[in-house]
Amino acid sequence: MKPRLQTSLGQQLVLTPQLRQALHLLQLSSLELEQEIAIAVESNPLLDWAEGDGAEAPEGMPEPPAPAEAAPAEEPAAEADGPGLDDGWEPPDNWGATGGGGGGEDDGLDPMDRLTRTESLHDHLSWQLHLTRLSPQDLRIGAAIVDAIDDDGYLREPLAGIAEALLPDVRVGEDEIATVLHQIQRFDPPGVGARDLRECLALQLHALPADTPCRAQALRVVEEALERLPKLGVDGLAAELGLSADAAAGAMQLVRSLDPRPGSQLGGMSADTYVTPDCVIWRHNGMWRAALAGSNTRLTIHRGYEGMIQHASSSDASYLRGRLQEARWLLKHLEARGDTLLKVVRCLIRQQSGFLEFGEQALRPLTLREVAAEVGLHESTVSRAISRKYAMTPRGTLALRSFFASGIGTEGGGEASSTAIQSMIRRLIDEENPRKPLSDAKLADTLKASGVPVARRTVAKYREAMNIPASHERVRMA
Repeated sequence: MKPRLQTSLGQQLVLTPQLRQALHLLQLSSLELEQEIAIAVESNPLLDWAEGDGAEAPEGMPEPPAPAEAAPAEEPAAEADGPGLDDGWEPPDNWGATGGGGGGEDDGLDPMDRLTRTESLHDHLSWQLHLTRLSPQDLRIGAAIVDAIDDDGYLREPLAGIAEALLPDVRVGEDEIATVLHQIQRFDPPGVGARDLRECLALQLHALPADTPCRAQALRVVEEALERLPKLGVDGLAAELGLSADAAAGAMQLVRSLDPRPGSQLGGMSADTYVTPDCVIWRHNGMWRAALAGSNTRLTIHRGYEGMIQHASSSDASYLRGRLQEARWLLKHLEARGDTLLKVVRCLIRQQSGFLEFGEQALRPLTLREVAAEVGLHESTVSRAISRKYAMTPRGTLALRSFFASGIGTEGGGEASSTAIQSMIRRLIDEENPRKPLSDAKLADTLKASGVPVARRTVAKYREAMNIPASHERVRMA
């Protein structure tokens, strides 16, 4: 074969340093953004704090809670479309440190204070991930998985969604993500990273010593008869699985000893955990409004150093021009970040005004795709824009993810969100006769009569998600 030259046309996405910075800023939480800006001001002489030169708060806007230390905040000043891709991930310097999700500065923390701090589930998993021998790419995948695990320890995000969130720097299939997930499922606490209750209990049983009495029988119970377990009883379980009565009783007892919510052992939000709202939602003159939650401290260009450029030597002037360009890019990307966040929040207000007005029962089904289509952004951009972001509302400080909910079709042709159905179930249970509590089947029939057809198993799943015991455990004679 003779060597030859060929030309071809093609399109390829190239991430410039400026675009990478914009993507990086978009996904940061408010506390992480404060730390990022502080580092930028320390390293770039062309950046400076500007005190008290911001615009006044919109009319009727409540005053957001001030953090312990004032930190810089940005406001959208120009119309800009947020970037649609996520940037690369690198393990932070304080990867193994405990503390809140904001990436606080722990270098000066007293060792005894560190011991008494509350460790969240995500901190605990991140620390174990750091100690695992994985490639840089697998570490990125693992970080995305850990971020998607909820406070109960379950991975409710589909693997395809995690693969999409890793784009464009990490392009992997679901098989590769599943491989890393299997590693995380071996972490402490046992059962973490499961995608459903059956997998959670099976992981805990596999973590037990092989000589644990009734372990093999308990695995069969979990894999073959878990949903029918309350109805079968010991005798029915023994007959269905071909076990002796003693083995069936031992297996059932072992299954009952497992923790269906392993993540709750390290509760993600303790009583002394605080979050800083990224935006404020309030009602003024009958209209819902939103604005970014900022302090009176803002970032600006240091005019003194900017004026030195014309009088400095060639080498100094070149250095200052480079730093000036970096400062301008940072200010522009902060504006784009704020504009993107505000655009998404205003869309959420339009879609979920009933939720803000009447509570969870009025929360309508809403997906990332619907919001992305309305605001003209990519789904992954919306996902990163709301990740670890909070809004101060008349109903308290809420995570932006709480405005989203899956839907179930109703008999009237519409949809009811899963959160609204849970609220209806809770209300029915609160109003039930304590001497004769409503069973899951009765709750399902009541909801069906209200126009919301849900199966008994769905009611049981929602009831368990709200940590409400079964009907036979709610019986009270008083």
